[in-house]
Amino acid sequence: MPALPRKNDPASIAARREALGLDGSVDLSDYANAAESVTGVAVIPVSVAQLPISLGAYALSEEGEVVESSRSDEEVAVPLAHTEGGLTASVQRGAKAAGLSGGFRTHVVADRITRASCFVCRDAGDALALARWIEDRVDDARAFLRDSDIAELSSYAVLREAKTHVVGPMCHVLWRFTTGDAVGPNMMTRNAYALNMAFVLPNAPVPIERTMLEANMGGDKKPSHEFFQSGHGKTVIAEVTLSDAAIGRVLHTTAADLEALSWAGTHGAVASGMQSVAFTPASAVAAVFAATGQDLGMVATSSMAHGTGRRVDGGLHASIRFPGLEVGTVGGGTSLPTPHEWLSVLGCVGPGTVYRFAQIVAATALALEISASAAMATAGSENFFRAHFERGGIRS
Repeated sequence: MPALPRKNDPASIAARREALGLDGSVDLSDYANAAESVTGVAVIPVSVAQLPISLGAYALSEEGEVVESSRSDEEVAVPLAHTEGGLTASVQRGAKAAGLSGGFRTHVVADRITRASCFVCRDAGDALALARWIEDRVDDARAFLRDSDIAELSSYAVLREAKTHVVGPMCHVLWRFTTGDAVGPNMMTRNAYALNMAFVLPNAPVPIERTMLEANMGGDKKPSHEFFQSGHGKTVIAEVTLSDAAIGRVLHTTAADLEALSWAGTHGAVASGMQSVAFTPASAVAAVFAATGQDLGMVATSSMAHGTGRRVDGGLHASIRFPGLEVGTVGGGTSLPTPHEWLSVLGCVGPGTVYRFAQIVAATALALEISASAAMATAGSENFFRAHFERGGIRS
């Protein structure tokens, strides 16, 4: 095959499609700015589940803390893009049980996204001196970003803290930002680069031998203890108290069986060293991400979760904590035609809507956790087996 043209003008797109034996008359102009060498689109079926959620209205304070101002009870139609048989039905079953029990309640706890830079010094002594210097000058670094005339800087990425970690001659630095309604990796990368090259290097109290913009201390697009504990994106908790009646009528199990599964599953997670204590949140997170134009590479970190199940009078309290939902309602794929349409359905288009969106993602994942856990909690996990046997597609 000859080398394909790489531009995204109509002629290049048509030439690539023709070379690959595709229809050359398809209009892909709406997607030309979303990726390189655009040649087509992948069509994934989108189904909808309806969730009753008590949603908080949140905003950032001047200090960067998430503050709740009001709360409303809503029924939200959530788009799920996937080809996983039974997924939407399971989410809807969990939502039905929650609805009969008063609905889900969601809380946004924190908002930070980080770039993990590294400065290599002569020795550990110099690295420690640099770490102390950086931590003492966060206010100066923030002012530098605010007042600088560097064209590449983003005013939306606001530096909040700097966390350092010294090992050997390396001074690792987690620059911690808020980025408004965007996920923010591009804007905070620009600002972190400016901090490294135009603030730290010229003013550091010790010689710096090498500077790296990203050195993996946080775990960008990978599960990590750092992000599980301190967050990376929106930290959100979803909860519901399921009544015994709803557990029996909708989930066909008991609170005692669900608690027993939670106990066994938690210890299984600990034994495996799993960086999560949950059943299957990635399926729900990925389905919502695919429908709404989120970065699919961030499913790995966004689906890290800590679920709990505890018997209470009359039922079971279930919750799930997501330390780092990396979501946005502006930028990236959110502006593409179909994602924009689904975000509109959710009431999550444009500025001021990202915290609403993060809560919806968390509640959707909890709905799936409840239903899948209930199927596994039945005697011998028969319901879980039958759901996969009957809805798993072609049988071999």
